[in-house]
Amino acid sequence: MSARRKLAQGVGLLVLAGAGVLAWLAWPAKPIAIDPAPTAVQLNDPHTIERGRYLSVLGNCQACHTTRGGEPFAGGVGIVTPFGTVYGSNLTPSAGGLGAWSADDFWRALHHGQGRDGRWLNPAFPYNNTTHLSREDSDALYAFFRSLPPSDTPVPAHDMRWPYSTQFALKAWRTLYFTAEAYSPPPANGSSSPELLRGAYLVNGPGHCSACHVPRDALGGQSDLLGLSGGLIPMQRWYAPSLLDPSEAGVQDWSVDEIVALFKDGRTRDALVSGPMAEVVQHSTQHWTPEDLRAMASYLKQLPVHTTSRRTEPAAADSRTLSAGAKQYEQNCAQCHGLSGEGVKSNGAVAYPALAGNRTVTMASPANLAQIVLNGGFSPTTAGHPRPYGMPPFVLQLSDNELAEVLSYVRTQWGNQASPVSALDVQQMRGPLGR
Repeated sequence: MSARRKLAQGVGLLVLAGAGVLAWLAWPAKPIAIDPAPTAVQLNDPHTIERGRYLSVLGNCQACHTTRGGEPFAGGVGIVTPFGTVYGSNLTPSAGGLGAWSADDFWRALHHGQGRDGRWLNPAFPYNNTTHLSREDSDALYAFFRSLPPSDTPVPAHDMRWPYSTQFALKAWRTLYFTAEAYSPPPANGSSSPELLRGAYLVNGPGHCSACHVPRDALGGQSDLLGLSGGLIPMQRWYAPSLLDPSEAGVQDWSVDEIVALFKDGRTRDALVSGPMAEVVQHSTQHWTPEDLRAMASYLKQLPVHTTSRRTEPAAADSRTLSAGAKQYEQNCAQCHGLSGEGVKSNGAVAYPALAGNRTVTMASPANLAQIVLNGGFSPTTAGHPRPYGMPPFVLQLSDNELAEVLSYVRTQWGNQASPVSALDVQQMRGPLGR
């Protein structure tokens, strides 16, 4: 056989193999067969419905399934991703929601990431986490959603760019990043106490903390999608800090009571929650039971410590930048945060946080500090913190250069040792249209 003919046959085999792979990716999927539930769900049982309602709070389901001012859980929330916009689905028992769904269909979605018609679901729905829910919890959630008033509020179709809008792209993503399996956490520090196991279940399952606190690659996946080592939240320009690094958001050196207070009240020690985490406390964790709060706190406290690699000697800001930043700080910041970044307390509790030694200030990524200064915001309103003080936005008041100067000043004063911020950094963190 001639070399040319061998080459042609080789090319032909490669083409056939490629066509076979594409055919497999594009082939419509059949709904995955579901084993019968150990116990049939009692849809009208008040205890089951209440358990489901509480589970929806644990998972903060309303964040993605309730528009502002809209019908509860009727969907329509736009979730902007690097690949397009995904819209939260309607979870009410209407024709456009879960009206035709069975408990098995709902379990298939949570456990396998597949709709009742066989289509693969977009991973903006965190089925990498919900796959770890127990069948009993899935059925309770289903009973709660079935108890809601039906809403026919139309939900827009996903607006995803090609090829991310295709089923073969979702199938490829699942092959790389998803395995449906029950969560079986390893013993924590040699202990498999019920409290730690419950904490692991809450963090990795219904609480889906890794949906934000995980670094992601260009395809929106990661080899360890239950990791908690921190990552940028796509399209929000906020950084979800590492829960393994005490210099970011790790709480290994905190007491359990202090951790509980942070998630229940939104503040503790000298810390306040802000940004996306403020919304989590506002709508979810402040409403958890004391037992679940302690379980989560105990689990987070025993996480292994993995420090983020960073330069030991950050680049120094030039004297002109620091001088200009000092003036901006004195004019705009010192009244609330103190001339030396010491903060202000009210009745013994933090009102305006100290900036000296503040982890948000000194993290390698200045993203969160920049977003707070740019857009301002409030801590959540909770029973333990009913009147939180606010941070005014400076997005229209300060230029990119002025913001870079004051951020650089704050990150390098009072013992803070972090890299300065450039005007280009600020411009990128402002987002589209110079926001």
